[in-house]
Amino acid sequence: MFGSLILKNPVLTASGTFGYAVEMAGVLDLSRLGGIIPKTVTLNPRPGNVPPRTVETASGLLNSIGLDNDGIDEFLCNKLPYLKTLGTKIIISIAPKNTEECLIFGEKLGLVTGIDAVEINVSCPNVSGGIDFATDPKLCEKIVSTFCRVVSLPVLVKLSPNVSNIGEVARGAEQGGANGISAINTCLGLSVDWRKRCPRLGNGFGGLSGPAIKPIALRCVRQIFKSVKIPILGIGGIETIDDAMEFFVTGASAIQIGTANFYNPTATIQILDALPNALNELGANNVAEIVGTLDL
Repeated sequence: MFGSLILKNPVLTASGTFGYAVEMAGVLDLSRLGGIIPKTVTLNPRPGNVPPRTVETASGLLNSIGLDNDGIDEFLCNKLPYLKTLGTKIIISIAPKNTEECLIFGEKLGLVTGIDAVEINVSCPNVSGGIDFATDPKLCEKIVSTFCRVVSLPVLVKLSPNVSNIGEVARGAEQGGANGISAINTCLGLSVDWRKRCPRLGNGFGGLSGPAIKPIALRCVRQIFKSVKIPILGIGGIETIDDAMEFFVTGASAIQIGTANFYNPTATIQILDALPNALNELGANNVAEIVGTLDL
């Protein structure tokens, strides 16, 4: 479906919302998931942003975690062995600062087994210190093509909605060799305490996720669907089977559940259980038959 990545079903978990999966092992059958995308890793450990790091908003969550993680070596040595036992596809999420880091990531990933695909996070809205490759089609193409040259794994590219034309950026990823597009990452936002006259997040701005951004995500998925030939993983405010079906008909071949995992940790399984009946309503045998069939 996504290059050589073939999913047993189209329901996955989004990076940054499911930990490293072990945290959810007692809550749901992880083997039923179409895939797991663990927390994004960087080349070197990152302490993340100053707290507070999250704040609830109307129908959403604003976060400024800042890619807090222990680095790729720690992930490969101490996180991946458990993930490999779960009986589903494991898609590592990486956030390279530049093309040089892409080469190092590629070298390290070439030494391990058990990773089924790579999602390049080129679009985290609350991290400084690198180039935002999601804002420019040429920059996106460059980072993707550099990485694709050094890995044999399928490559997905996670794009930002904080651009004027997401379709053009998606084309850059496609031209760079991406096998799929993940859309969307969070929307840049701000929450303010007017009495203290300061932002509620320690870092000021943060990334908005949850039901509040679903209309934006659907718009982006449709624009990407019209712009590229590679498949799309839809992300943004998905919690119910209705949400999932909206993304499928709009143009997503698979979906990632994100913020819903925090307040409804079995949302993925609920969607999977409801999917056959929803497809029957449309007279479809599988998701592929309805992808992109929106009359728009």
